[in-house]
Amino acid sequence: MAPLSAAGGRLQSVASRALAPHWGALLAIALFLVGGLAVLDDYGIAADETFQRNLALSNLAHIRGEPGALPTDHNRFYGVAFELPLALAERAFGLANSRGIHLYRHLVTHLFFLTGGLFAYLLSYRLFHNRLIALFGALLFLLHPRLYAHSFFNSRDMPFVTVFIITLYLTHRAFRKDSLPSFILLGVGLGALLNLRLMGGVLLAGVFAMRGLDLVFAQGWTERKRVLIATGAFALASAASIVALLPHLWADTAWRLIDWGVTLSAHPYADSLYALYRGGIYRSSEFPPDYLSVWASITSPPFALLLGFIGAAAVCARGARTFRSALRNTRLRFGLLTLGCAAAPILLVILLDINVYDGWRQAYFLWAPFSVLGAFGLQWLAAGLRRARLSRAAFAAAGLGVAATLASMALIHPNQQVFFNFFVDRAAQEHLRNQYVMDYWGHSHRQALEWLSDRAHLLWPPASATTGSAERLSRDNAAFLPGSARERVAKPPGYGAFAIGEETRARPDLALHRVQVYGNTLLTIERKPDLREAYAETLSQEPIRNSVFDVHRMDDSLTLVKEPCAPSFVTATSLTVRTTPVNASDLPAGRRSKGFDAQGYPLTHRGAFFDGKCVASVPLPGYPVKRTDFEWSPELLDDNAARDAASRAKAEGRLLARSAYDVHLANGELVYIQEQCDPLETEQPFRVSVFPERADDLPEQWRGRGHERFWFAFHQRGALLEDGACVALFPLPDYPVAGIRTAQYAEGGDDLWEAAFSANPERYEAAYRAVAGGEPLARGAFDLHLLDGDLVYVKEPCEQVDTEARFFLHVVPQSKGDLPEARRESGFDNLDFRFFLNGARFDAQCAARVALPPYPIASIRTGQYVSGAGEIWRTEFSVGR
Repeated sequence: MAPLSAAGGRLQSVASRALAPHWGALLAIALFLVGGLAVLDDYGIAADETFQRNLALSNLAHIRGEPGALPTDHNRFYGVAFELPLALAERAFGLANSRGIHLYRHLVTHLFFLTGGLFAYLLSYRLFHNRLIALFGALLFLLHPRLYAHSFFNSRDMPFVTVFIITLYLTHRAFRKDSLPSFILLGVGLGALLNLRLMGGVLLAGVFAMRGLDLVFAQGWTERKRVLIATGAFALASAASIVALLPHLWADTAWRLIDWGVTLSAHPYADSLYALYRGGIYRSSEFPPDYLSVWASITSPPFALLLGFIGAAAVCARGARTFRSALRNTRLRFGLLTLGCAAAPILLVILLDINVYDGWRQAYFLWAPFSVLGAFGLQWLAAGLRRARLSRAAFAAAGLGVAATLASMALIHPNQQVFFNFFVDRAAQEHLRNQYVMDYWGHSHRQALEWLSDRAHLLWPPASATTGSAERLSRDNAAFLPGSARERVAKPPGYGAFAIGEETRARPDLALHRVQVYGNTLLTIERKPDLREAYAETLSQEPIRNSVFDVHRMDDSLTLVKEPCAPSFVTATSLTVRTTPVNASDLPAGRRSKGFDAQGYPLTHRGAFFDGKCVASVPLPGYPVKRTDFEWSPELLDDNAARDAASRAKAEGRLLARSAYDVHLANGELVYIQEQCDPLETEQPFRVSVFPERADDLPEQWRGRGHERFWFAFHQRGALLEDGACVALFPLPDYPVAGIRTAQYAEGGDDLWEAAFSANPERYEAAYRAVAGGEPLARGAFDLHLLDGDLVYVKEPCEQVDTEARFFLHVVPQSKGDLPEARRESGFDNLDFRFFLNGARFDAQCAARVALPPYPIASIRTGQYVSGAGEIWRTEFSVGR
């Protein structure tokens, strides 16, 4: 026991000597931990939390071998380096209820953020060998109000911030040690960084640039070889880490890696994302070039911004003075790397039109290198003032900045996610919410629901009947509340008595309660009118207007009625009412130049679905109105327009497919018709995959897939008619289309139905007519004919099942030299095809037509097969042309 006791004592002595100099940093991290635990239950569930968790669970199911577990869209490429361990631990702890699961997620996400603060300290200490500067480096990283709030509920962006600072630390360590193990560890870290977000490539590029400089400055072949070996090991470790942390890449790795990079380099839904910026509404692909820099500058602590810019200026000035020596492995070179990591992403977003939205949350990682630059700035100030014996003044000023930031965070707790500094007007009531998007992830839903729960016994109808412009968020946050509060605001199905309105959609003048920051409304709770009673009043009236809804005029409001109707018309539709007064002087001063007033309402806010009807009520202004106009977002299909389109499609269009819907093509649009339709069956989104005749016609991001994919909701492009029919219209792209696959998507990944068909069935019917009655070259499940150098497949009678399996077509030339070089070893040309892209069904017949190569052909092998199950049929015959 004595030797063990002595060893334990020595270990304790070593640990105490190592940790004692850093007691200040350890105390600061401990205080942050205590503070985090104290406020852990103050933060609500944000918009993407459920999605992030479900993404991890689908990856776990994929690892277990469950077929179809991963999403089929771009989300399958989202990295799960943080989410997967989080989900595994959730299962290990046996967490089952929503409150326990999300409290655990918030805690782990915040602890990981505090780990980033520790690495910010360690990196700053390695750079400057000054404990006070290193402590401020950690505080700069941790004390960003927006990042602090997000560190609880944002497991999408904040892990990337933390891994970025950790990888910066590993970078400095690797270049200082210059050893093979340190570069392998750096490769693993960079792989994890890239797994979480492709923008980690800026640090990857910086590492390779620095390694290139080391190669230039290396003395002799031995040193160059050592640099090359370590760099190669780093690259291999990075690649292996990327693949290991993304289960979708484990099969068909090379192709999926390319697809991963292409898919995530542009957001597939960029043109459908809009946000408020400087008072204007912009598409996410069209923000002004100053978008990121302005957002970061008005939402970050001013003292930290000042130190960061001083540090950037000092690094640039010193680098310019000692350019050649700065390129060697020095602290200054690392400073230049850090500056590049902070500036390059902003330049890339501008130059490459990378889509950003939701403020600057996708660029929060910039705070990691910027906080290091802040440490550079503090070091430069302290060194410059040392001669005047004023270096303590620099630290005192930084301390005041820290104190001011802490005070700002405390004043708006728990809504630090909407922090703005004094660079913008925070005093004017409701000014900020009309200039910038604020609580874009709906974190403040919890506060509204807590207020509602506390007063549930005082309100009638009962507060439990709630709805809102983001019902899922309300439902999630209601389930997150503790104890009996959860029961008092749980939303039952059906009619809601209270509405939760978000930001610009909220009506503060109608609110029972407002969640506010800086005098700006983040969320409201409003009492909805009794719409069953309002509907009953309309039964004795003729509508004053028939459009998407029938509009009825009441004393001081408008009641809008649509029947039959699907619930999605309420949950996903917004209405803007434009009123033109009899006297322009009745308008608010800011509206008089336009001549009308406009007010937006989400239908969840002012409407309800019950008994197969959608009903909404909107208040009219107090002044006499000359004209009232309505705009829908998204623009809805008028019932009359839907009825006319269906009639034209049946009379003049082409019936392309019969499935759950009859799908017609008319005037460049797909027309979906179901004669007897259940409104609930329209709730799931529709998917349309369009295959062009020429791949070059596709937008660049879709060319690797060979088709362009679209999604639409029925309420956007469809209408429920009074005779019980459903009609939806979808405009096709303006390029020539070969084939179309469409389906209706259900939760869990299975399609409710699917149909695949040619966009040009007449082309294949003509081929059938041309060969009908002729002797075929060969027979299999299909008869094979030659027509003008093309191979024509014919089958009659023919069913849909006969065309579903993929066709193989192998053409053997008379001379192998005629084959493309890549096919010469196999000895045949592979022209495999899917029937709906090269054929069509019509009446009781099927016909497909495939162009054969122009060279002399010896023989052809063809048939159908099912991947993994083998051939269905096969035939081989000589051609001799």
